Amino acid sequence: MVEKIVLDPGHGGKNPGAVCQGRRESDDALRLAVAVGNILEENGYDVIYTRTTDATQSVGQKAAIANEEGADLFISIHRNASDYPGQYNGVQTLIYDDSGFKKEMAENINANLEALGFRNAGVDIRPNLVVLNSTQMPALLVEAGFIDSDKDNQLFDSRFQAMAQAIADGIMETLEEPPVAAEPAPPTTGTGSDDVSMTGQPEEPPAPAEELYRVQAGAYRERENAENLLSLLENDGFPAYIIYHDGLYKVQIGAYARLSNAIAMEREVREKGYNTYITTY
Repeated sequence: MVEKIVLDPGHGGKNPGAVCQGRRESDDALRLAVAVGNILEENGYDVIYTRTTDATQSVGQKAAIANEEGADLFISIHRNASDYPGQYNGVQTLIYDDSGFKKEMAENINANLEALGFRNAGVDIRPNLVVLNSTQMPALLVEAGFIDSDKDNQLFDSRFQAMAQAIADGIMETLEEPPVAAEPAPPTTGTGSDDVSMTGQPEEPPAPAEELYRVQAGAYRERENAENLLSLLENDGFPAYIIYHDGLYKVQIGAYARLSNAIAMEREVREKGYNTYITTY
């Protein structure tokens, strides 16, 4: 049973990590790690940080802290960087190997962040990273978007708390899911991830295997009106889409198994001046 989680804000002190136009990876990583930790603590987990200030640490020291604490899980938070600004964007999670629950947790974290509008760059196995190969517990390294991508930075800043919630939920939903039954369950039409981004899906919504919470910003009899609202939402960076239901074109954002994720998204959409409410269809 996982009870103690070590969160590692990447880099720090004399090693700021990637830097772009004065923005430092070590600063973003610290803010995000603390925000994730606060959510985990509110849900009963014992959280330890490798650093809570702009302290200089080697990667070996970071791994040693987790080992000395006898932690059950190690999560390192970073920002990615390209060879030149704007070359890439997206979120990615790195693991030592695909044994245990590491890959599933990495996929859940990525899927939750994708639901916020990030490109999902997938899960990569990196056995040569010290924080992954020197920790004595399952370890993941989350690359929370590219620090030299305007799109990723806009999402990081405008949806910061939702990002923290997405990462925390990806951790918790993996740890708290019930064990797999001996007899395989019948196939469903679900996607297998907790939070599902509906961007690019057909107008008619799929029939989910579980109730999903959706943020709705408008419902119109004329499709043109729905498309106008959709365009505004997309310009503001929201993963919006249109479904046709009960004779109306409904403009919705995201589809979430956790109500907390839907509430976080609704808060962000409302802050942009839209009228919204949460629906289960």
